[in-house]
Parts: sequence; structure tokens; C-alpha cells
Amino acid sequence: MGSQRAQYTHLRDRWTQQHATLHGRLWEKHKEALEWMQKKSQHAAVGSLGAFMLFAMPGKQEFTMPKMLTANVSADIGKDIDKKAFVISDLSKIVPETVEPLSDSEEKQIANVFARYYGVNATAELEGKRLNRSYGYIGAEQHLKRFEGDTMEGHFDNPDDATKYYSSGMAPGRGAWGYFGTDEQAIQREKYYIAVQSFLSPGWQGNSKELYGFFKYRKMLVVNPQNGKAMVVVIGDAGPAAWTGKHLGGSPEVMKYLERVDGRQKGPVLYFFLDDPDDKIPLGPLPLADANV
Repeated sequence: MGSQRAQYTHLRDRWTQQHATLHGRLWEKHKEALEWMQKKSQHAAVGSLGAFMLFAMPGKQEFTMPKMLTANVSADIGKDIDKKAFVISDLSKIVPETVEPLSDSEEKQIANVFARYYGVNATAELEGKRLNRSYGYIGAEQHLKRFEGDTMEGHFDNPDDATKYYSSGMAPGRGAWGYFGTDEQAIQREKYYIAVQSFLSPGWQGNSKELYGFFKYRKMLVVNPQNGKAMVVVIGDAGPAAWTGKHLGGSPEVMKYLERVDGRQKGPVLYFFLDDPDDKIPLGPLPLADANV
């Protein structure tokens, strides 16, 4: 009995020391981000063990050991911290509180955040071309016809998608670049598309033909800065009209994943070009990379 108690005490002391070391390092490296999470904890998605570690200031916590203790528990503590909390925090320091066009400096800082946390090269300007803005309100769009005669009844690959997205309906006309097609690439493009105000982009009036070709199915990264969710999409349509108060639109699948309000309402997102010349990044939800947080 005495040997078991001694072993427990040894493990407790070892875990406590390792915990305190890791805790101190995180606070030293990410003091501003962690203080932000303390103030806005409803937006900081962290695991219970991560929260236990983060939200106690260094040197002021007391440790109560769990009944079941393993020697490697401290090595796994950092894994419980949801990296989305750091993304949200970092973006909150750059993105304006009001939804307005970003400055060049803000766009570059945001691109650096995307590179760090998502592992992609995203930019507000590509090949000397850009949209009218890179931060704006997104609104819900309908499904688009992939081919002539496409209907809602035959639009979905599985019953689950039909249940989730049937109610969004289908636009009566084609997208700005016509029908998507019937192959797998076309299916993915229609599923993960956004509509952008290409007609308001710089130089459109004098160079619409070139820009029309450039924007067609151009791959982009769309991020909800309030929850850190990111999706790789293509530009599949033009719109919405300026008078709507919205700056871009998203397919039903895009809107649902990003958790943006739909219908006649709107929510803010960041949308940057993806520099992916070899087409290696698949469309759809983009997970966080193994950032060094």
C-alpha cells in the first residue's frame, strides 16, 4: 500500500511540474491570444483539459489530481487545445470590427495567418488581378444546374445531402459560365461554389473579357473569422447585385459548413484567391494544418 502511495505521489509531482512548464511556455508565447480567449471564452473552443491549463494564470493555480493518472498525460495536454481558438484570436486582431474593405497591410497579415494555420498560399491579389474586396457579407445562393435538364430530384448523390440541401431549391437559369458539366470535377465545383461581384472588380470596364476568363472557376479560400471554419471553393457565378448589401454568395453547402446565416440575412467572411497552380488542394472543408502553436 505504501509503495502504491509513493508511486502516486511521484507521478503527481512529475505531472504537476511538466504541466507547469508547458503552461508557462504557452503563456509566454501566446499571452495576448490566451488573454483574448479568457475575455471571449464563448468563442474559444478548447478541450476541457486545455481550458483547465489555459485559463489559470501561471503561478496561481493549484492542481487536483484525477483518480486515474497516466505517466504520459502531460504530453497530451497541448493536443486538447483547439487550434481554432488561436485562429479566431489572431484574425480578431487584424479584421476590422465593421465589415469594410481591407487595407493592403491587413490583407497581407491575414494571408500570413492563413499560411500558418491552414498551410495554403492565399492572397487577395493574384496575377495582378483582384476582386472589389476580400472581406464582405455572404448571402445564401441556390443550387445551380450542372447540365440542361438538371432537376432537384436528380441533383444529389445521396439521401443525406438531399435531406440537408433540397429546400434551398435551384436557380432557374445557368451560372455566369454556363453549365458546370457532369463529371466529378463539375459536381464538386457546383457543390462548393461562390458568386462574386466580378463586375465590380478593378479594370472590369476596360478588360472584362480577360477578367471573365480569369475568374471562371477560380479557386478561392473562404473563412468565417468568427469560428475559424475554412472552405476551398470556386467562383461559379456572378453576383449579388450591389443594392442587396451583400458582397458575395455561397452555395447551400458552403453556407451550412461555414455556419453563416442564410435567407435574406448575411454574415461576414474573408475570401482570398488560392495560389494552387498544380490544382493539388481539393475543394471542400479545409482542416487546420499542424501549426506550431
